[in-house]
Amino acid sequence: MSDVHDYAAVGVGPANLSLAALGAGVENLRGAHFEARTSFSWHPGLLLPEATLQVSPFKDLVTPVDPTSPYSFLAFLAGEGRIYQFLTARFPAVLRTEFDQYLQWASRKIPAIEFGTEVRSVTERDGYFVIGSERGEVTARNVVLGTGQTPLVPAFLRPHLGADMFHAEEFLTRPRELSGRAVAVVGGGQSGAEIVRHLMRLAEPPLSITWITRRPGFLPMDDSPFTNEYFFPEYAREFHGLPRPRRQELLAEQKYASDGIDLDTLRDVYRERYRHECLLGRKDWLRLATRSEVTGCARLPDGWELELRGPGPTLVRADVVVLATGYEYRLPGCMSGLAHRLARTADGLVVGDDFSLSLSGETAGRVYLQNGARHAWGVADPNLSLLAWRSAVILNAILGYRRYNT
Repeated sequence: MSDVHDYAAVGVGPANLSLAALGAGVENLRGAHFEARTSFSWHPGLLLPEATLQVSPFKDLVTPVDPTSPYSFLAFLAGEGRIYQFLTARFPAVLRTEFDQYLQWASRKIPAIEFGTEVRSVTERDGYFVIGSERGEVTARNVVLGTGQTPLVPAFLRPHLGADMFHAEEFLTRPRELSGRAVAVVGGGQSGAEIVRHLMRLAEPPLSITWITRRPGFLPMDDSPFTNEYFFPEYAREFHGLPRPRRQELLAEQKYASDGIDLDTLRDVYRERYRHECLLGRKDWLRLATRSEVTGCARLPDGWELELRGPGPTLVRADVVVLATGYEYRLPGCMSGLAHRLARTADGLVVGDDFSLSLSGETAGRVYLQNGARHAWGVADPNLSLLAWRSAVILNAILGYRRYNT
């Protein structure tokens, strides 16, 4: 069929944007990319002015597998006329706002991306996949899911979500007044730390900040050289081949290789605490609650009362609650018609060595998964580190030959 695409990509975050960038350089490859949002957006609620990348900017959309690509971060800097200033500035880490500008720049340059198109269904017809949206149908041999992670909120807190209790994902996109109000931040990872630092640096800061975590402390990310080899393709493949119980053990052992707090962020928070307490006289202004789990929540006439289980206070009152409680992968709703045909384990979807899902039936093509297989591929899977490599693996599988060296 001449009107059949080689693949259709659902969702255009960094993962499928990488796929589009690498695919754009392949002659006669027909790909279609659909994104419900009207333009590219990468966690806009967390693009705090101080936030930086926790990986090298060379781990961009393309460079690790195609350093000559016109869609690299260096090509962006050169194209925007800022490469000399960037090199001279010698930033210890790239600001996340600049990397977001790079991703937006690439999304405007790469063809075959349809923004403002929500995929509502993925079905099968005559051995092909049919992708349905309000704009009609597209037929493709393969589907690549890149809808990203979903904010994780404890079930007992979901009924309370609103203007003054929200996931960290919405921190900058919900207009609110924080000056003179008591703020509680729940979650001891990087997002929680960045929000606490931002709150401490406001010209008109909150009345108080309570930082709550189940962890034994505000622990740093393990960013040492040998640990960073967990983010190598070779290690990811080795991890994927291990028995499921061993993978679970390693994920627990390696938690702080990806889920700790950047050391510079921790230093900033500590210095801000010193400034507020010792120089400005705001004693007990930043309250730290470690080994503490939020187990209950009550709505008060003028705020919230959080119930904590831990060594410290059992009740915390707050006007605003920010839930930096992480993310989880959920199969997008458009896959509901095929979901019953996907193999699963207790950990999640069964993901093959080319990132394809195990789909029962006589389908000629495959469904590939981006950024949803931490249980199968290790701590690097939700990270930017293997972005280009994973897209190259998927493209090689779709093409049926080794277009990229993986």
